Amino acid sequence: MTGVPASAAGGHRRPAAAVRPAGLWNIANILTMVRLLLVPGFVLLMLHNGGYDPAWRSVAWAAFAIAMITDLFDGHLARRYNLVTDFGKIADPIADKAIMGAALICLSALSDLPWWVTGVILFREIGITLMRFWVIRIGVIPASRGGKLKTLAQGTAVGMYILALTGPLATLRFWMMAVAVILTVVTGLDYVRQAIVLRRAGRAAEEATG
Repeated sequence: MTGVPASAAGGHRRPAAAVRPAGLWNIANILTMVRLLLVPGFVLLMLHNGGYDPAWRSVAWAAFAIAMITDLFDGHLARRYNLVTDFGKIADPIADKAIMGAALICLSALSDLPWWVTGVILFREIGITLMRFWVIRIGVIPASRGGKLKTLAQGTAVGMYILALTGPLATLRFWMMAVAVILTVVTGLDYVRQAIVLRRAGRAAEEATG
């Protein structure tokens, strides 16, 4: 080391490489699009042959499982590899609610699941999504551990209802759905609390700077 600044020695610092914004056609967005495309296919499979054929219900379950798996990966890939786009921010939650909503509505239409269960889950999911957009200008409500458990419980319970299960497994899916509903309500109330706190903090900051 000479102790002489690089600029004085005639050296030139290379400018930091600019981070290029992610393009629309990246792996995270493609997985989201696949999940959206799976929704009508899932409904057709679920309702095929009257909706009570165990074989077709198994195929519908496979489509639902693929959709749930892509949900696990697209957000992780987007954050890890800087693939977050405006399209993904909007399409990802829509795709999540679409596949879950389609499954719940089909199950209730086939009288496999009470309509009030479908109503509670859909009201929570749509309401929290709208609430996230309501406070997005101030900050982001992060996914909590309870929210992740809720998603896992919902996916497992709904998946078990899609399959034509009988006996002890049918009883097990009932209790799994009960757990999913409880987590849905509890985590929903927690998100409402976080949104109110975040909104108040935003207003206080605006008043302080105003």
